[in-house]
Amino acid sequence: MLLWIAEQLGYPGVLNLFRYITFRAGAATATALFIGLLIGPKFIGWLRIRQGKGQPIRIDGPQTHLTKRGTPTMGGLMILTSLSISMLMWMDFSNRYLWACTFITVGFGLIGFLDDYDKVTKSSHKGVSARMRLLAEFIVAGVGCTIIIQGTGTDLYIPFFQGPIVDLGWFYVPFAAFVVVAFGNAVNLTDGLDGLATMPVIIASLAFLLISYLVGNAIYSEYLGIPFVLGVGQLTVLCSAIIGAGLAFLWYNAPPAAVFMGDTGSLALGGALGAIAVATQHELVLGIIGGLFVVEAMSVIIQVFFYKRTGKRVFKMAPIHHHFEQMGWSEPTVVIRFWIISFVLALAGLSTLKLR
Repeated sequence: MLLWIAEQLGYPGVLNLFRYITFRAGAATATALFIGLLIGPKFIGWLRIRQGKGQPIRIDGPQTHLTKRGTPTMGGLMILTSLSISMLMWMDFSNRYLWACTFITVGFGLIGFLDDYDKVTKSSHKGVSARMRLLAEFIVAGVGCTIIIQGTGTDLYIPFFQGPIVDLGWFYVPFAAFVVVAFGNAVNLTDGLDGLATMPVIIASLAFLLISYLVGNAIYSEYLGIPFVLGVGQLTVLCSAIIGAGLAFLWYNAPPAAVFMGDTGSLALGGALGAIAVATQHELVLGIIGGLFVVEAMSVIIQVFFYKRTGKRVFKMAPIHHHFEQMGWSEPTVVIRFWIISFVLALAGLSTLKLR
């Protein structure tokens, strides 16, 4: 909105700063952070009153988690509120990639909200059926990715190789939708300990802030041998808003958490990262930068696969962060060590920009 106003006025004086993506990106972080910190206490209080018993805690999970009963969930609404307001203030309304990625973010957040609402009202951890939720996610992701590829095309790029490897044609939409849905659910599975998912999302957003800026710059993209996508640099504003909203939420989600983000937040943030990866044509690099989320999701898949066929468990408990809890690691130890792993993986992912 502020960019549009400045444009209508002809960018006079200090408003000329609004032309620059870097300025609006920084402003988006500050705005989302400020709004998140401002609304946090009243928002959490409102959730406590509305939810009563808070998020249902699985009795078959780690016994230490039973002490978290009564903690409100749906804190993702706080993230989406600060993120959306920041985006409306600083985004370029004419940019298709911002609208498509925001559509996926809010759409996944709505799906997660319905799932959280069902859990809270029924005092059950089951929520909406997996089949219905996945169907809704693929519809939202499919629509958003269709909008994105009208600007990016359907070429697939692979890390360490310069230039496109193959044109996926019509198959690119289901492939891109799968990336978005898979990553949304991977972040959702990771969100099992206080602060565990939030910081890795922030770290991944920082990495994709840099990637989106480079991909949207013709000079830098040519020098690095990465795809150039006109206009995708505007996604730095979205990445910055995610960082600000995530930091504000982490203030209240740090151990011991005053609120959980729930599926509302985890699905939205995971979907956002997946959509940004598709728009920047770095879908496979997302698997490296967000490797922690991939490992968390794979641990569940491996556990279920082997248990159904052999009756034996590969891990003491899945997702894998519970495995380490069962080994005797304290919750803060698991969280901080996973943050470190996430940071290292982000650096590894960024290294692929030059190693081509």
